[in-house]
Amino acid sequence: MATKKIDNKKVLQGLAEELMGLAGVSVEVEVVEIEEDSYEVNLKTEGETGLLIGFRGENINSIQTVLTLMFKGKTDKWVRVLVNIGDYRQKQEDKIKSLADQTIERAIETKQPQPIYNLTPGQRRIVHMYIAENKKVESVSEGEGDERYLIVKTK
Repeated sequence: MATKKIDNKKVLQGLAEELMGLAGVSVEVEVVEIEEDSYEVNLKTEGETGLLIGFRGENINSIQTVLTLMFKGKTDKWVRVLVNIGDYRQKQEDKIKSLADQTIERAIETKQPQPIYNLTPGQRRIVHMYIAENKKVESVSEGEGDERYLIVKTK
């Protein structure tokens, strides 16, 4: 018997609409496949943006986690889900890259390793990938759990 192929985008869209409905928030949901088993769920809303993003992105990250778990529960398959509200993720990425640029400059000028603290795992990933494009510096993560931080140093 042939197995029915699951439309991951359609499933994620339905789950996002269900979750936002339970939260009493009116949104328009768009799901885009970024790469295989990796999806961006864009939530468009009028007036609820700040509530959905939350303090320092805590709510948007929670929505992301819940959607990932709901998808796993429904399909028995893990996929990477990235939730975006408005252009929040792009603004955050731009801020992180700006911080990385300042840290790169400081590392090159002082010839000393420069730490960056208080980054989420996703933010550290952005910095690592951004710095990987630079031929003068490199980055490493050190520490464990909430104490994990990133170090930028010259090559």
